[in-house]
Amino acid sequence: MTTGPERVLIVSETEDLHAAALQAVLRDRYAVNPLRLDLRDFPGEPGSFRLGESGTQRELAGLTGLDEVRAVWWRRPHPSRVPAGTRADDDAYRQAECDAFMEGLLWSLPARWVNDPGRDRLAHRKIVQLDAARRAGCAVPDTLVTNDPGRAREFIEYCAGPVIFKRTGTSRAEFAETRLVEPTDLDRLGAIRWAPTIFQRYIDPECDLRVVWVGGREWVVRIDSRSGAGQVDSRLDVSVDFSPNRLPPPVSAALATLMDALGLVFGVLDLRIGLDGEHYFLEVNPQGQFAYLEIKTGLPIFASLAGLLVHGDGSVSGW
Repeated sequence: MTTGPERVLIVSETEDLHAAALQAVLRDRYAVNPLRLDLRDFPGEPGSFRLGESGTQRELAGLTGLDEVRAVWWRRPHPSRVPAGTRADDDAYRQAECDAFMEGLLWSLPARWVNDPGRDRLAHRKIVQLDAARRAGCAVPDTLVTNDPGRAREFIEYCAGPVIFKRTGTSRAEFAETRLVEPTDLDRLGAIRWAPTIFQRYIDPECDLRVVWVGGREWVVRIDSRSGAGQVDSRLDVSVDFSPNRLPPPVSAALATLMDALGLVFGVLDLRIGLDGEHYFLEVNPQGQFAYLEIKTGLPIFASLAGLLVHGDGSVSGW
């Protein structure tokens, strides 16, 4: 059990609203004032790792009690920010050294990780999670990930119906929506040669579900996407109804198998209930957005996450 203010660390960008909200819940609900770290502050601020007969000592300017940390929320961290020099090779060397130092300093902590950085990075790969979801027993729409225009055209013809396309990776660049393949897109398939793309059979929705997974606790939100502009991508419309929901036991069991296979204790999963009544897995984001779900529904998601960090348990009394 966490007993002191130095035991929880949030690694995120300074301006992250989710991190600020969790900090407030930890303070108000558990009397824990977590440490906050933006990796971009290094190497502008000094840091050290000392190992000797008396043990280890980790130091970062501005953080007191880093060695006492026993729980970490790894929340969308930036890499270290190294000033540009005159030679690109020198810049790359310094960047690699700073990243290796910071990752080693933090990842060596004997802490509960939400999520383990290595697992988090692996699970961000869409191909990994789609294959794991299929093996876990989730229903997954027919999918092709390719940079081959010919293969893409064949898949679109094979589906004999609407097909969506979306990005394969993730970045902090401009938001990329999921879109239906239109006839005009067929003339531009050559562009995927330089940007592998996900193509997927379109599932006409009864509704969408966004599931926030917190240490085995499911916070399920039903999104009435069919009634609004977000039938293709429900993230684009927050004007429709959002309501708490539950998963059928077989779907819940499949998601538990999936999250265990990916090694994730936290994630935001997108499911779609088709007109056939099937629950289709679309993707899981290990660092997904969820604050708006709590605002819309009143579900205590931040309290659940705080409990996972403090006690290792995402349950919330009364829910």
